[in-house]
Amino acid sequence: MTTILITGASSGLGAEMARQLAARGNDLALCARRTDRLDELKAEILAAHPERRVELRALDVTDDDQVFEVFRAFRADFGTLDRIVVNAGLGKGAPLGTGRFDANRETAMTNFVAALAQTEAAMEIFRDQQAGHLVMVSSMSAMRGMPKAMTTYAATKIGAAYLAEGLRNELYGKPLGKTVKITVLYPGYIASEMNEAVQDKASFMVSTETGVASMVSAIEKEVADACVPALPWAPLSVVMKHAPLGVLKRLM
Repeated sequence: MTTILITGASSGLGAEMARQLAARGNDLALCARRTDRLDELKAEILAAHPERRVELRALDVTDDDQVFEVFRAFRADFGTLDRIVVNAGLGKGAPLGTGRFDANRETAMTNFVAALAQTEAAMEIFRDQQAGHLVMVSSMSAMRGMPKAMTTYAATKIGAAYLAEGLRNELYGKPLGKTVKITVLYPGYIASEMNEAVQDKASFMVSTETGVASMVSAIEKEVADACVPALPWAPLSVVMKHAPLGVLKRLM
């Protein structure tokens, strides 16, 4: 059994990860802005798995001080935090230069600056414990610069991935690198509240349950990185990274 902290756990991928990880025997520290949703999720999980322990806290990940306070409080609750999933994110965006800097800035602050705060808070705990598993939820959009409303979002997701990869680079070959593991997940189209407007249009969309099952499998294997689900996204990642721009635009 492990103790797992998940940010952005009130809906979508975070909530489904909580359900599936609880079913696999893990205790949970769940946080998000919408505490009413967290209360409902906790009741659902405990009804199905009464032996589990689920602790909740309100968290706005763009409040840097609160991130550290909440992570430290959860650690005090459980004694240790074995795994921390940096999942909270935002999908707003607009083409650059079209008057919606506000939306792009909000996405950048939530998906990158807040991810930095969460990573700092997680690593503070893991360095003190001398053990832990950091899971960064990135996106397949991180494979290449994306156009229009996706431009800022994709940039934040490669930035978040590089935070985790930089840590892996730092820890490689050191004693702490043997006990602190780093995983970066690159989800493809998985149904969630964030993408419900395009669910009928997007190719390769899978259900929340199916997509998250592949995420949970990769998390429990503690892989360095994974495109999830693996098919078709692992082979497509090669195309996205290396195809000429004209070819890529036709595929998109």
